[in-house]
Amino acid sequence: MKAHTAETQASTTPEKALQILKEGNQRFVNNLKAHRNLLEQVNETREGQWPFAVILSCIDSRTSAELIFDQGLGDIFSIRIAGNIVNTDIIGSLEFACKVAGSKLIVVMGHSKCGAIKGACDHVEMGNLTELLSKIQPAIYQETNTKGDRTSKNYEFVENVAALNVRRSVKTIVDRSYILEQMIEKGEIAIIGAMHNIETGEVEFYKDSLISNQDEVKAQMKY
Repeated sequence: MKAHTAETQASTTPEKALQILKEGNQRFVNNLKAHRNLLEQVNETREGQWPFAVILSCIDSRTSAELIFDQGLGDIFSIRIAGNIVNTDIIGSLEFACKVAGSKLIVVMGHSKCGAIKGACDHVEMGNLTELLSKIQPAIYQETNTKGDRTSKNYEFVENVAALNVRRSVKTIVDRSYILEQMIEKGEIAIIGAMHNIETGEVEFYKDSLISNQDEVKAQMKY
């Protein structure tokens, strides 16, 4: 399989980009990796890169986006930070990936049994990690289904918070980036949330979190 070129990137729609990622994840789950000559891809991308998507995910060692979506060199941008949280630097990186480098889809991907989510649920405070985990707290406050144990020992609570954290990150990115909001409204890019199951390898895309046009931007801003 060849690396993406300027032509293949330009011809990829946000919908097609999402389909490529879904198909890649199915190959990963079924242990059917696409054949790639990585050294050849190094040569193909030495003059430039044309990634069709950008994935914001956690630093967890089991959640490499290139592996999970069976992609090669130059195919996707991968932004990784504990808890897949959003800050100004990450939004700037997303703006570069889409506005400057031409990516067509943003995916915010959380994962099951996330250590950062567990730490936030337990209100862990430790050096600079304290500030990072504080960015997950709004998702904890938003989780109102759990009336009993609201700590990392409650698996369901942790997973609920992880899902809310992904959805909040999607909305935050659009809220805080006029550049990306305008690109979405013009149909140039789309953004969607997803969750990676570390036990099965499968990625579930949250269809109701997809923002791909002006109407969906307006609907998202109501909440």
